Amino acid sequence: MQSKLKLGLFAIGLKTYWNQFDGLKSRLEGYLGVVEGKIKALHPQVINAGLIDTVDKSFEAGSLFRRNEVDLVFLYISTYALSSTVLPAVQAAQAPVILLNLSPEKAIDYDTFNAMQDRTRMTGEWLAYSSACPVPELINVFKRIGIRYHQVTGLLEDDPLVWQEVSEWIDAAKVKNVMFYNRLGCIGNYYNGMLDIYTDLTRQYKYFGGHIELIEPDELTSIRNSVTQTEINRQELLFETHFDIELDCLKSELTRAAKTSAALEKLVRKYKLGAIAYYCKGSDSNNEDTFASVILGNSLLTANNIPVAGEYDIKNAQAMKILDSFGIGGSFTEYYAMDYQDDVILMGHDGPGHILIADGKPKVKPLQVYHGKVGKGLSVEMVVKHGPVTMLSVIEQADGTLALLVAEGTSVAGKILKIGNTNSRYKFSIGAKRFLESWNSHGPAHHCAVGIGHISDKLKKLGALLDMEVIIVCRSFIE
Repeated sequence: MQSKLKLGLFAIGLKTYWNQFDGLKSRLEGYLGVVEGKIKALHPQVINAGLIDTVDKSFEAGSLFRRNEVDLVFLYISTYALSSTVLPAVQAAQAPVILLNLSPEKAIDYDTFNAMQDRTRMTGEWLAYSSACPVPELINVFKRIGIRYHQVTGLLEDDPLVWQEVSEWIDAAKVKNVMFYNRLGCIGNYYNGMLDIYTDLTRQYKYFGGHIELIEPDELTSIRNSVTQTEINRQELLFETHFDIELDCLKSELTRAAKTSAALEKLVRKYKLGAIAYYCKGSDSNNEDTFASVILGNSLLTANNIPVAGEYDIKNAQAMKILDSFGIGGSFTEYYAMDYQDDVILMGHDGPGHILIADGKPKVKPLQVYHGKVGKGLSVEMVVKHGPVTMLSVIEQADGTLALLVAEGTSVAGKILKIGNTNSRYKFSIGAKRFLESWNSHGPAHHCAVGIGHISDKLKKLGALLDMEVIIVCRSFIE
């Protein structure tokens, strides 16, 4: 699912200045052009309302932002401006505001400045550097009125940290936008007795938006019964492309999985799904046949930006979708075992894995039993690529609010359990024992999502945009 993100942009100034200081307005508009160009290089959909210097223009800018449904507003503070000329624009936009307090240079050239003979020119020059001046006034008003804002402070140019931070805000806004329009399919029911994963669906709407479609398992089985041989052949070719199929996998099992995979793709198209949570015990033979053969198809969907969470873990489907939308994967995982000798935690899960973040080609192996579930069949075994990883859990706190629980770690080489499931070894900067106790203390469900790369700063910004608490258990090792 592509983001529909639209960004608003405007600069601010004081109209009284323009007749007093020749060239100041055009100079500030030039700086705004620099800002626009840098933002458009990160995301092309920018609605630029120009330099706002009166209340009337502020109302017009707010109307422009509202008509274009902007998701995030960048307010470039070019010089002093009255808060009354800023407020209508941001109130009408009804979107979070990023205050860009950016100086045109590292410092004023004091010697050149003080050598000027014209004190009016001196004041005009100083005003071109006075972006910091109105920031407390604006924040005072924003706080009292309840406008969500965030600050980026630094240089207009030659300041990589500033534009990295701007990029992270844009990435976070993109993910928020994707989640708002996402359609989550929930097939079946909760795994009976797995109380930690139960959640209030309306609460999910409150924080993420989107749409949740409740789907009967029989519908997937019915679609599966209509799949053609041509569609089965196509999925079998995909299996051969994406998986290393072990020699002891029966042809009949591959065909059974391919038939279910084709049905899953049809179900996704029917409901325009962007993520799935599923579980079905399979009390009749038809449904058991369907849900004992979903793993390969679900792995393909997960690799195609439609993450699939087993055991009907809706919260983890959301976490997987978030990581996938940031472009780092999002694989279903849980604790397997502790390795105190190497100070690592073994983590993985049966069922679908995000095969695009696998170290090498994932293997397909036959299992005689799916532990804790009915049926038998094929499963996917993979290791998450060695290197930096981020773990994410959407947690439901005691007061009913949702929060993002985050940890950065490293996927490291070493021996794994070759049991036909996803399986990796993870090392943390605070050590395995301390990580385990700290992560658990926040009360997450026993599942989480894992992606490749370290993005805790982006997740913190996403939480700010979603009005969700972000808890960071640990960051990466010092590199």
